[in-house]
Amino acid sequence: MTFDAILPAGGYIDAEFAAKVGTNCKALIRFGDQTILERTIHSMRETGRVGRIVLSGTPEVIQSDAAKLATKVVAAGNSGPESILNALKVLLKEPNPPKKVVVLTTDLPFLTPKLLTDFIDSCPKEVDVCMPLITKGAYQNRFPHSHSTFIPMRDDTWTAGNTYLMDVESLERSMPHLESVFKVRKSKIGMAMLLGPVFTYRFLRKQLTVPMVEAKLKEILRCSGAPVLNCAPELAYDIDDFEDYEYAMKFIGGQIENVSA
Repeated sequence: MTFDAILPAGGYIDAEFAAKVGTNCKALIRFGDQTILERTIHSMRETGRVGRIVLSGTPEVIQSDAAKLATKVVAAGNSGPESILNALKVLLKEPNPPKKVVVLTTDLPFLTPKLLTDFIDSCPKEVDVCMPLITKGAYQNRFPHSHSTFIPMRDDTWTAGNTYLMDVESLERSMPHLESVFKVRKSKIGMAMLLGPVFTYRFLRKQLTVPMVEAKLKEILRCSGAPVLNCAPELAYDIDDFEDYEYAMKFIGGQIENVSA
């Protein structure tokens, strides 16, 4: 099967970081001879699983050469979820509008066609939202001395990837709730509190399990979801700051042994 795709690319970086990489747009950071956005779109095309691609970006992104690789472009919103919704509205006006879409952030420097294909093919067809989960051990084995947001649970410690396969009707219905999730996505305590006081208590006691979180999110978002377990760590390594960028450049250059803990 093929799925249409949404690429939210509205993220800016701080002035100090921008001065070092020559752009203030996260999606336009270059790795080698390509921007992250170019690498992302090429990877999607090469999977054979992606049809139309709608890019939701800043003015700088829309005017870039990379934007020409997308099927359609639209202005980014004031948040990640709003940018996704803007792109979704474009797709729904197209002939044969999609029932499911791939949503992929544009700050994954290690994305490859195979990793994306493996994720899409592993998603259960009967659920509304699928996202990758990676254990802390697998992530740190792949990217030693790097950091991520890890959630300790009873069975293991996990981090989430930035690739999703989502049912369109469920995505539209849950958009107000996704805004709340987006605001606290980098805060472990914030995520736990969003799920309620019982979950916060269980989180602090490390009593949560993946099925518990899955059931609670289904209640909040009013749609079914499934984590795709033990996905590639590359789906979770994103560029948030200069430290992430510097690490990625050293990793690509085979110098990762020189990165201090």
